[in-house]
Amino acid sequence: MSTLDITPDTTGPSGTDVVRKDIIIIGSGFAGMGMAMKLREAGRTDFLVLEKADDVGGTWRDNTYPGAECDIQSHMYSFSYELNPEWSREYSAQPEIHAYMRDVAAKHRLHEVIHFGTEMTGATWDGDRQVWTITTTGRTYEARVLVSGIGGLHIPNIPDIKGAESFTGPRFHSAQWDHDVDLTGKRVAVIGTGASAIQFIPQIAPVVGQLDVHQRTAPWVVPKANHEITGAKKTIVSKVPGGTRLYRNSRYWMNEAQQLAFTGPLQNVSKVMEKKVSSYIRRTVNDPATAEKLIPDYRLGCKRVLKTDNYVPVYNRDNVDLIDTGVAEITPTGIRTKDGDFREVDVIIYGTGFHVTDAFQWVHVTGEGGRDLSKTFDEHGIETYLGISVSHFPNFFLLLGPNTALGHNSVVFMIEQQTKWIVSLLDEMDRRGAGAVQPAPDVQQQFNEELQEKVSKGVWSQGGCTSWYLDSQGKNRTIWPGFTFRYWWKLREVRAQDLIWETAAQRQKTAA
Repeated sequence: MSTLDITPDTTGPSGTDVVRKDIIIIGSGFAGMGMAMKLREAGRTDFLVLEKADDVGGTWRDNTYPGAECDIQSHMYSFSYELNPEWSREYSAQPEIHAYMRDVAAKHRLHEVIHFGTEMTGATWDGDRQVWTITTTGRTYEARVLVSGIGGLHIPNIPDIKGAESFTGPRFHSAQWDHDVDLTGKRVAVIGTGASAIQFIPQIAPVVGQLDVHQRTAPWVVPKANHEITGAKKTIVSKVPGGTRLYRNSRYWMNEAQQLAFTGPLQNVSKVMEKKVSSYIRRTVNDPATAEKLIPDYRLGCKRVLKTDNYVPVYNRDNVDLIDTGVAEITPTGIRTKDGDFREVDVIIYGTGFHVTDAFQWVHVTGEGGRDLSKTFDEHGIETYLGISVSHFPNFFLLLGPNTALGHNSVVFMIEQQTKWIVSLLDEMDRRGAGAVQPAPDVQQQFNEELQEKVSKGVWSQGGCTSWYLDSQGKNRTIWPGFTFRYWWKLREVRAQDLIWETAAQRQKTAA
């Protein structure tokens, strides 16, 4: 329960309690927490955070599978204004990241403004009153501004496989790990070889009796070189004044340099890396046929590049088999592949990632004239202005919206730029006396045309793969196609001329 006791301000027409606030934030992961802290820093206190779970943390609260850890360095995957000199490893595991987020929330007293156990079920814009009505599993809320901080990695993608419901054993997704299931000695099938699978497979392999890994497409897996932060490095980071900031900055620019291989003049460098990784796999895996299955047939970076130090060697174990013939069906006792082979299994684990480009199908947001957000994206493409705001959806802002995810650096950096921009926009609304603001449709269209032109030239579009970066139209609606400092530059100020401003007086005049 939230520590903030809010008395409903009024009663809605249906008799439900209505809580009124100036700003409502959905979600308490990095995005929601960052937005809340920036609002408070700006002196804005009339807001609430709605969180469906009973704790902060978002994906780092939910993903508790064995071996869960970040693939961005800890000192970079954290708030720039809440540095942590005590990170234990270069790439921290889920428990340490979640603990960091809980510590930050406690320091900033965020629990005072969070309604836990409150899941948004829908939001509707009232143009006459210039407010959003947010329905939840509990109360109804009204707010001038609605900020979505739900991100794109929260809806598990479980493939529709014939016969899956008939399986008599435990069956779960990595993001919903069932810790009550004892895998010791069991015959386990893992479907998918994505970012979570390459982390938990090495953890469960020594425990299970037999492990069948069903791979649809091989991922590019590069060495992570994860290590504890000790010795002189630890001293510099935690004891020397400015050491933590300096170390973070070094990681930032090291990561930024990778972008040159994705879209810049150094794209041929990735070919060198591809050869090195392929050679490493062939040297490491004893069985030549298995080694070849682990080597992708597309360019490095086309799909998310996965970092790990212990995934490839797992295929030298006698109890681990890599299967790439495709799953045809699941029976009550096992899995039949498309080549007709049948294997009995006791447990099935999905390592099949999340709904990303179609995540908005689960967000029931209705804007001007009854426009449905998910239908708008389906019909016209997943397009926004700056990855944050959407035409015809006034006062609605997305954190980590379309084309603001990254393949080379920390999304927390992107979140920080977005939250600062939103605060600046709110300040501009106050100066203008505006009750509503949204991007001009032609400006939004131009932004997306320029963005798609850039992303079409990158390895994500030219690398010869089909990935979750792409939507149903084959367009990349996920990745920011460039350096993150260019995103910072684009969001350094609010371009008032790009936006449509509406005062309460103008709305009343229009309605009359």
